[in-house]
Amino acid sequence: MVGAIPEVTSHEMMCPNRYAVAALIALLWTIANPMQAQQRDAFRVGSIEAPAGQMASGFLEIPAGVDEGTEIPVTVMNGARPGPVLALIAGTHGYEYPPITALQRVRRQLEPVELAGTVIMVHVANVPSFLGRTIYYSPIDGKNLNRAYPGRPDGTVSERIAHTITTQIIERADYVVDLHGGDGNEALRPYVYMPVTGEAELDAAVRGMAVAFGVDHIVIDEGRLVDPTRSVYTDQTALTRGIPAITTETGQLGSNDDHWVDMAERGIWNLLRHLEMVAGKPEIETAIVWLTDYQVIPSPATGMFQPSVRDGYAVAEDGLLGVLVDFFGDPISDIRAPFSGIVNYVLGTPPVSEGEPLAMVSRIVER
Repeated sequence: MVGAIPEVTSHEMMCPNRYAVAALIALLWTIANPMQAQQRDAFRVGSIEAPAGQMASGFLEIPAGVDEGTEIPVTVMNGARPGPVLALIAGTHGYEYPPITALQRVRRQLEPVELAGTVIMVHVANVPSFLGRTIYYSPIDGKNLNRAYPGRPDGTVSERIAHTITTQIIERADYVVDLHGGDGNEALRPYVYMPVTGEAELDAAVRGMAVAFGVDHIVIDEGRLVDPTRSVYTDQTALTRGIPAITTETGQLGSNDDHWVDMAERGIWNLLRHLEMVAGKPEIETAIVWLTDYQVIPSPATGMFQPSVRDGYAVAEDGLLGVLVDFFGDPISDIRAPFSGIVNYVLGTPPVSEGEPLAMVSRIVER
């Protein structure tokens, strides 16, 4: 179920050209509101241009450089009425499917004539990883896109993607959401990263977004702002430029099941309502579990991981998270919790390389 998200009615299914009807509505709105319509310019991202009250989709080209090039599928939904610019970025990790599918659904349902402001949808930020079905890393340069920001125009393909998203998407936005879904190896309990920067106005906007998204676990990320030229992460790239941003996690183990897709879609609609870009109020989660001091436990060696816990489990300090074994099944090391808390995610498939995450644990905030 997706709550209050609009569904296609039998009347809409019978309509011979739904987009023609939407265009007619946009035209009538423009005639009825000539002064406001004049204030709304076309919005352009690369070669993709959407006039006020319309939608346009296309590709941002990443030319070949030190390695092969790629392209990024993007939709610009330019509302008929003034409002903020919201950037929704999916597919930073190509094996995280639910947000990618959720954006496709929102694109079909959201009418530009009913929208205040502009939505930039990055459908798949990391096409090489998506097509290659790889976790974390690009199959071209072996880099993690969410460690490559703000990127370089003359770098490897991941760095060139990061540079393009930084300059063409993030720096054009008033709000940014990096939509993740638990990578193909991660058994993950849905949550939102809520960065805390120490800047009151920015932090208030971020908190509003995190709560509005509507999942019941929020991880407080207390890392302070860094040099914008070394932002590393998607959300930090926005924050270091004074743009409120959150990172969401809705999905696990490469699943594209409706349960996870619906969760991501619901969160997107909640944000649109929270930012008053569409009518209605967000469906706020009333029983949020606040988490802090999150710690990712890296693997001490290459081998195979046998988990002893599941995502969302409560663990005691020094509690067993799992056992790392070699390729013969002989134990290498017990993996234990650094403190008591909640398992945000745990490795759900056996292979692991040295230094890669085995689990993430956060403390429960007592309030």
